[in-house]
Amino acid sequence: GDRNTAGNGGVSRLFRLVSVAMQLGGARGHSVNIELNGSEQINTSPVNLWESVIDPVVLQRAIPGCISMTETGEGQYQMTLELKVAAVGGSFEGAVSLSEMNPPHSCVITVSGSGTLGTGGGNATVAITEGDDGNALISYQAQGEVSGLVAGVGQRILMGVAKHLARQFFAALKKEFAAA
Repeated sequence: GDRNTAGNGGVSRLFRLVSVAMQLGGARGHSVNIELNGSEQINTSPVNLWESVIDPVVLQRAIPGCISMTETGEGQYQMTLELKVAAVGGSFEGAVSLSEMNPPHSCVITVSGSGTLGTGGGNATVAITEGDDGNALISYQAQGEVSGLVAGVGQRILMGVAKHLARQFFAALKKEFAAA
C-alpha cells in the first residue's frame, strides 16, 4: 500500500526533488546503516523522564534541528527537521511512532521520512531504569538506514554526526530538568 502519497501533490514534488538530488550526488541506490547505543543519567525520576520523552513539546525542544513536532494520534507524531550534515544541509519530514509502550520503563520509537537530505528510517529501543540515587538512567539501542544525498558523505562521517546529534539531544533533555 502506497498510502503516503495519497492526495498530496507536495509529496510527489518532494520525491522528484530527492531523486534529482540523489542523481546529482551520484548516490542513487546507495544506503548507509547507522547503529548507535548508549546510556545517560538524567537528574529526575523515571516517571518524570518518561512523561518528557513522550511529550512532543519537550521533544521538539530537545531534538536537534526540530522545527515542528505535531501529535497526529496516540503515540504518533509528525516532525520537520532542518539539519546540516557535514557539508550537506537540508530538511527532513518524518513520521515518528511509539510502540511496545511499557510506562515508565520502555518503548520502541520508529522513525521514517524523507526530504532534501535523502530518505531515512530506523528504530530505537529505549529503556528507563532507576539508579541507586533515585535518578533515571535512560539507555537506548538504535539502528537506522539512510539513503540519498546524505548517504554520500559516507558511514564514518554519518556515525560521527549521529553521535553528535545524540549528545545534543541528551544535553538538551538534561537541561529540561536542570531548571527545576
